[in-house]
Amino acid sequence: MSGDARAEIASLRGQLEHANRAYYELDDPAISDAEYDIIFRRLQELETAHPGFATPDSPTRRVGGGVASHLPRHVHRRPMLSLANAFSDEELHAWEERITRVLPSTRAAGYTVEVKIDGTAVSLTYRNGELMTGATRGNGLVGEEVTANLRTIDDIPLVLRGSGWPALMEVRGEVYFTRIAFAKLNARRAQDGDPLLANPRNAAAGSLRQLDSSTTRSRRLRCFAFQVEVIEGDAVSPTQHGLLERLAEWGFAIEPHAGWHPDLAAVHRRIVELEGSLGTLPFDADGVVVKVDQRSLHDELGTIGGREPRWAIARKFAPEVAITRLRDIGVNVGRTGALTPYAVLEPVELGGVTISSATLHNDDNVLQKDIRIGDTVEVVRAGEVIPRVVGPVVAVRDGSERVFVPPAACPACGTPAVRDPDEVMRYCPNASCPGRAFEGIVHFAARDTMDIRGLGEERVRQLLDAELVTDVADLYALTTDQLVGLDRFAEQSASQLVAAIDASRQRPLSALLFALGIRHVGRTVAIALARHFHELTALREAGEEEIAGVHGVGPTIANAVRSYLDDPASARLVDRLTDHGLTTSEPRAEAVGGPLEGQTWVLTGSLPTLTRSEASAMIEQAGGTLGTSVSKKTSVVLAGEEAGSKLDRARKLGVEVIEEAELLRRLGRPA
Repeated sequence: MSGDARAEIASLRGQLEHANRAYYELDDPAISDAEYDIIFRRLQELETAHPGFATPDSPTRRVGGGVASHLPRHVHRRPMLSLANAFSDEELHAWEERITRVLPSTRAAGYTVEVKIDGTAVSLTYRNGELMTGATRGNGLVGEEVTANLRTIDDIPLVLRGSGWPALMEVRGEVYFTRIAFAKLNARRAQDGDPLLANPRNAAAGSLRQLDSSTTRSRRLRCFAFQVEVIEGDAVSPTQHGLLERLAEWGFAIEPHAGWHPDLAAVHRRIVELEGSLGTLPFDADGVVVKVDQRSLHDELGTIGGREPRWAIARKFAPEVAITRLRDIGVNVGRTGALTPYAVLEPVELGGVTISSATLHNDDNVLQKDIRIGDTVEVVRAGEVIPRVVGPVVAVRDGSERVFVPPAACPACGTPAVRDPDEVMRYCPNASCPGRAFEGIVHFAARDTMDIRGLGEERVRQLLDAELVTDVADLYALTTDQLVGLDRFAEQSASQLVAAIDASRQRPLSALLFALGIRHVGRTVAIALARHFHELTALREAGEEEIAGVHGVGPTIANAVRSYLDDPASARLVDRLTDHGLTTSEPRAEAVGGPLEGQTWVLTGSLPTLTRSEASAMIEQAGGTLGTSVSKKTSVVLAGEEAGSKLDRARKLGVEVIEEAELLRRLGRPA
């Protein structure tokens, strides 16, 4: 039995250490907060039951994660502790019972309640009222020095107002995104073709780790202050609620719902009020922090294992989770032919919305999590627009559940599905597949492709439902008279759409190649191919080896291009587009003699103010050329947030790496 416990403890520690690294160092959470809490609690239970297996480096005795290697280290003068969690009224009562056993006078002190903002903790060092340094929490003892980035946040005073502050102190706070600012950031990333950031909390942490402070400034971060550690000087206030008032007097932003409550019954009532108004808050929150109000008692109560203060606890709100039955697993067909499984759910309320379907991401996700048709499943939103299935509730299975079998053929057209060994997705290779039509036409009409103004998702769906189009080539045969017969199409709007479709015939070959939705062919690759071959005919006649030789293309993309062009259905579609008079050539770039002439640039990550398209256009207008991968021939890598492997390769090869502000400087443009 002890051997089983030892093995489970080792497994749980490994899971938590991996999760901590992903959360604190990579800003990319590997598991949900709820999953982390379950694992953490189980490890605590086992270590309590088997103290001989407890070790000093256990995750249950750590405050946070590691420190990013590219930032200066900052040693906190006082440790930044983690909070224990309570998930119910009963657990909050149990916390009060524990601390009153240690110090009976605690109950008479009352409690402050502050909304627990979903952000990233920071420490701000002030000497004689002036901000000296700012740092992230890191592992609680050592963080990352990010003073320049913290100085860009308007809520953080550079010089304190009023008087009465200690000569030297650390002010603790939480840096966060408002919901509006986070939505704008993700909208910009979506427009730029970058992956969306998972949540405001990790986006805030990543924003503080930028090498260029202008990037941080552009994110419009906010900060609430909530704690003072006096290093030199007198105590600030005898109570926590008084401390918050002093912080506000000095110029800090304070969480506006914070307040004092005489007893735990009042605390419970306040928690109910705050949880009910959660959706109206301008920021994400996952609970409240309950603190013993009398600050003189904090030192007497002390900490638990140097990790958690006894005098405070986080009372977590119920997560946006629902339990329902998975009726079936369907498969969507995307514009590139990707076959994506989705859950057909028994309708359930989740976050004020009735949910009847949820993403399952890919076949491997379904199989690895052992999600079966008929399962009772856990569904979450957790701030996401699209709900997802976390996993099955295995304990309630009755044997009637069925294992999901990935489709061998496309469900829309019956074409045998294909899967690259190095990819997680299956694909329908049929370019004329009706299941690909909707997403394909939406992509074809987008601004960065054929730029057909007025042809959005709703109108594409209208055209398909009316059977006026089945693929993108049909767009060029539409007439005003056909459109006027549809709902919400007047003579003027119909004429405008036909005119916009007609104007798209003049878009260059590079736009057409991107618009076709060929696997692995994004805007940059499309431009590279168009500039190399100049004519569509030349590309169609080129061998795979020749295509792979184009700078920035390579064998994987070349194989995808050649496979698309060799597919009979794709070839017929391209022929029809050509017959409709679309441009099949690319203008030859004239020598511009600009400041970037002769340089090859690679873009990676999300830029703070420019879209990828805007930055690419600037580089090309200044004489530079664009590459898709980093090599010894690359002159400069322009890096933004979430830069990834391209940045790593650039550093390994010694290729110059710059940020957006430096690009603008070199082009003589204001940052």
